[in-house]
Amino acid sequence: MSMNLNHHFLIAMPQMGDPVFSGTLTYLVQHDEQGALGLIVNRPLNLNLEEVFESSELSGYSPRTGSKPVYHGGPVAQEQGFILHPPTEQTWISSLSNEQLVLTTSRDMLEAIAQDEGPERFLFCLGYSGWSPGQLEEELKENAWLTVEANEAIIFQDDEVGKYQHALSDLGIDLATLSGHGGLA
Repeated sequence: MSMNLNHHFLIAMPQMGDPVFSGTLTYLVQHDEQGALGLIVNRPLNLNLEEVFESSELSGYSPRTGSKPVYHGGPVAQEQGFILHPPTEQTWISSLSNEQLVLTTSRDMLEAIAQDEGPERFLFCLGYSGWSPGQLEEELKENAWLTVEANEAIIFQDDEVGKYQHALSDLGIDLATLSGHGGLA
């Protein structure tokens, strides 16, 4: 595979026709010959972690973490929770790491977060975004996405609307000047 987009952002181009991804910033956790797996990091749901803790029958949770938003991570496995966080000294039952960040799906992490004993910075998503082998590469050829190395400060910032613009800024692009038409040179 000639392209490795682990720990990169996918920035949806303005002409993105798929409403699931229109206007999104997606963090790629894994990209290899088997495809790609990522999380949309700028689409909060009308849901907070308190509701997730209650539906998971976790009591005595921290009000600080209970008030954190839940994000729509993508169209796949939308009932499953995915927690994106920096590496920690503690190991979790079910985690995938790309060296820079870790994606954990296990209840032990959710319990730690509920008790305010998890990582300081994290994003909780329902669902994930996935691409089969070669699918993402084809979408890139069709100018559906811009890519840039991921910036953790953007992922974990509270300004959901600004995440997209900040990622564009990392490329030196102003949203106001971004054309919806791509070209191949």
